[in-house]
Amino acid sequence: QAQLVESGGGLVQTGESLRLSCAASGRTFSRDEMGWFRQVPGKEREFVAHITWLKTVTTYADSVKGRFTISRDNIKNMLYLQMNSLKPEDTAVYYCARRLGGNIRVPDSYDLWGQGTQVTVSS
Repeated sequence: QAQLVESGGGLVQTGESLRLSCAASGRTFSRDEMGWFRQVPGKEREFVAHITWLKTVTTYADSVKGRFTISRDNIKNMLYLQMNSLKPEDTAVYYCARRLGGNIRVPDSYDLWGQGTQVTVSS
């Protein structure tokens, strides 16, 4: 039974860094396209980053481009999000997800989600 479990969130100050991890179970992880989303209570889930499995081509939301880096380790079944130069507006619950198909920026294109990990950035 496939599962995704996020970790690495916490409380940091503006300008600091965090590295989020997503541990994946299941037999098809190495071929799955994966993404990171974030959500603030009362608001819609927002696309953050995406990575392919074949050539590890990456895509980022404009709000995080140049600051965040998505990567994967298929041998360890791990997905990562390195977050640098954090801002208060980055505060959210961060989710990793497995892509089903369709538009990579839309949550409905993903069929498996983790439970989320809280990131809080103070001023």
